[in-house]
Amino acid sequence: MENDQYQEQQPNIKRGPLMAVLISGAFVAILNQTLLGTALPVIAESLHINYAAAQWLQSVFMLVNGIMIPVTAFLIERFTTRGLFLTAMGSFALGTLLCSIAPNFGVLISGRVLQAAGAGIMLPLMQTIMFLVYPIHKRGAAMGMFGLVIAFAPAIGPTLSGYLVEHFHWRSIFYVVLPIAIIDIIMAYLILKNVTERTFPKVDISSIILSTLGFGGLLYGFSIAGNPEVGFASQNVIISLLIGSAALIWFIIRQLKLEQPILEFRIFQYKVFTLTTAIGMIAFMSMIGGAVILPIMMQDMLGFSPLESGLMLLPGAVLMGLMNPITGRLFDKFGARYLSIIGLLIVVVTTFMFANLSPGTSFTYLTIVNAARMFGIAMVMMPVTTAGLNVLPKRLMPHGTAMNNTMRQMAGAVGTALLVSVMTTQAIPEQGIQGALHGVNVSFIVAGVLAIAGWILSFFIKAGGPGKEEQATG
Repeated sequence: MENDQYQEQQPNIKRGPLMAVLISGAFVAILNQTLLGTALPVIAESLHINYAAAQWLQSVFMLVNGIMIPVTAFLIERFTTRGLFLTAMGSFALGTLLCSIAPNFGVLISGRVLQAAGAGIMLPLMQTIMFLVYPIHKRGAAMGMFGLVIAFAPAIGPTLSGYLVEHFHWRSIFYVVLPIAIIDIIMAYLILKNVTERTFPKVDISSIILSTLGFGGLLYGFSIAGNPEVGFASQNVIISLLIGSAALIWFIIRQLKLEQPILEFRIFQYKVFTLTTAIGMIAFMSMIGGAVILPIMMQDMLGFSPLESGLMLLPGAVLMGLMNPITGRLFDKFGARYLSIIGLLIVVVTTFMFANLSPGTSFTYLTIVNAARMFGIAMVMMPVTTAGLNVLPKRLMPHGTAMNNTMRQMAGAVGTALLVSVMTTQAIPEQGIQGALHGVNVSFIVAGVLAIAGWILSFFIKAGGPGKEEQATG
């Protein structure tokens, strides 16, 4: 097969040091995203801005990140692996430096834009590199190690951020990130080899503009709709979603007509890729929705502190991180079908266990059920991602990783907006805490129905190891 033939043509690459470079880059990019949330009130007070303005430090990162990811396939085909990775990490490091010395809000948000631009390129590029340097029967284990970091960074982020802003200046959160980024740049310069193939696609300005408006409009619309005080009825949400939808449809039509598209939508002709992408999106919506809904519920309705709500999520995040390397190795042996079926069944059961919350629900119950839920998600996320990308030929790998990450970003935004909207509209204010919890319970019923849909889809994944799955899709 094309993937296996390409492996034989690869230069002798030391995968251990290479993985260290990639994982360090992933860790610092994802840690950076989760560090800021806890520090926003302190930053708002320090810079004399309101909390709504400070929230843009999070929103602009997600927007720029979401805009950059779809064009990474074009960038990977246009530039060398080393050049693109060093540029992305350089942008991220420069943005971090700007944030650490920012005298005002304008400089701080400029730094966040540079950080997001770098991070948006890094994650799809890292996945592409891993799939090109590892043979098909070892990709599960490699993605498992990658998943360990993706889960571990968010697990420690809020707690570390809370400690830093309590004992030091808020700039310390960027002082922690900057040395890791600089060390990773030095390691990448010494270790990283050019493994991606340059096809020099033409720069299509119209496609880049349409991609920015399409994905940016939808991400912005869903992100502000996910604010409990805004919702889907807001004029800004409706206008943003309409512009985003129209631009995205135009973008897709244009890509299907171009000989060298910015983002190749024909990869959805690979049935396993389409199926596993859909399952991964559902699992991610379930995961991200719970991560948003549970802290709101604990702090606003049950009277827990922000630290306690963070500690409740911590065991689940750690368990998911520890499980990823294990599920990666199980995928290499058995494939994604049985892991997905079992994992999504656990997600279904535990999600419905969150649909009967009351004022007497204990911290222990929330922690254990959430940890079991994350255990189930760990059995799904990396295996289905790897199974989907395994079926793609080498030339489409950059488009596959870009599309996969783009769809995950969209799923996170849609899932958060949907579940928060259900939570707020289904609440019964006149019934006090119990009425507010009714909205939370209904939102988890919706999440449970989504999980059931994913579970049903998982039965359509071909049985057998990754090689057999690839053969089955021919």
